[in-house]
Amino acid sequence: MKTKRLYRPVGEKEMILIIKNEYKKFPPRLEWQPIFYPVLDEDYASEIAEKWNTRDEFGNYLGFVTQFDVLEEVTDQYPAQNVGARNHNELWVPSEELETFNQAIVGNIEVIKVFIGKDFNGSANNEIMKLINILK
Repeated sequence: MKTKRLYRPVGEKEMILIIKNEYKKFPPRLEWQPIFYPVLDEDYASEIAEKWNTRDEFGNYLGFVTQFDVLEEVTDQYPAQNVGARNHNELWVPSEELETFNQAIVGNIEVIKVFIGKDFNGSANNEIMKLINILK
């Protein structure tokens, strides 16, 4: 059983949903989000989390970097899409295929980094605050 390690930068709202799913799956996409895009490079995920998520009020100015392993037979169904620099590679998973993709996650989704924006004023979610305290 071969797996591929992937990364996904998320804000607070998506992180709360991952926690509610016991770190086993990503939440469904919103109706205006046709694609779920995990990235292939930790540095690229960190760049998004730090430069974009920390400026996003919707994500409470937090950027988390998650890492997770997915069965290679599933990741191979989605060719890498380059969206910028050499390491800016993503898989584009249609939102209607996300549940199948989630079922191919091996183990748990791990949170490996957190970036905190200057406008962050705390979180009402205890699990989020625990993650921040562990990772910062």
